[in-house]
Amino acid sequence: MEDIIDTGRTLKLLKEMLAKKEPKSLKICTAFDKPDRRLNDLVPDYNGIVIPDKFIVGYGLDYNGQFRNYKDIRIVR
Repeated sequence: MEDIIDTGRTLKLLKEMLAKKEPKSLKICTAFDKPDRRLNDLVPDYNGIVIPDKFIVGYGLDYNGQFRNYKDIRIVR
C-alpha cells in the first residue's frame, strides 16, 4: 500500500526485493498515481485516483508539515 506513486523507483525496487521472497501473491495498491512522472514500467494493481503532475496536500498528505489536516485534496501552487 502506497500513498502516492510518483517516479516509481522506490516501489519498483521494493517489489523486486519482496518478489525474491517468493510470496504467493504481491500486489501494489496506491491512493494516488502520477503516471506522467513514472521513470519505469511499474503499474499499480489497484489505483485510487490518477492525478496530474502536481504537488498535492490534504487527507494526510503534507507540505513541510502543514496542510495535512485538510479534509479534501488540494494542489499546491
